[in-house]
Amino acid sequence: MINENEFFLAKLLEQASVDKVDKIVVGAVIRNKLGKVLLLQRAASEDFLPNVWELPSGHVDEGEGLIQALKREIFEETGYQEIEVTAYLDSFDYKSRSGKLVRQFNFVVTSPGVNPQLNPAEHQAYKFCDLQEAHGLRADETVLRRFAALG
Repeated sequence: MINENEFFLAKLLEQASVDKVDKIVVGAVIRNKLGKVLLLQRAASEDFLPNVWELPSGHVDEGEGLIQALKREIFEETGYQEIEVTAYLDSFDYKSRSGKLVRQFNFVVTSPGVNPQLNPAEHQAYKFCDLQEAHGLRADETVLRRFAALG
């Protein structure tokens, strides 16, 4: 499990505050035993990026820590409870639909879970894939960069 070094995680959040980030999001690069990464396809009914393949991710609630939020979001989007957060990967910034500056902190996670339990209102399909397979999907560019960051 990642060393939940409170100092390191606090520094990430402190820098986001200095950078005047409006919203914090966490993302999970979930790898299975074969090293393939779980991607979720947004529901066709979504008004924001329908049908796009993405990593499990979501916002950090008020008073919630990064790792706590990560575990909650993974459970909400996949049903996985047995996970291991193994490393901090990276972060990136983007503008939300409302124009707010968002910073997404990404973590590498392993899970023995095989078939995620998707919420059909949010996601319509899943796939475990490698970088080459991800290029063949309609994957968000930020997803492809996470694959590259894995090395």
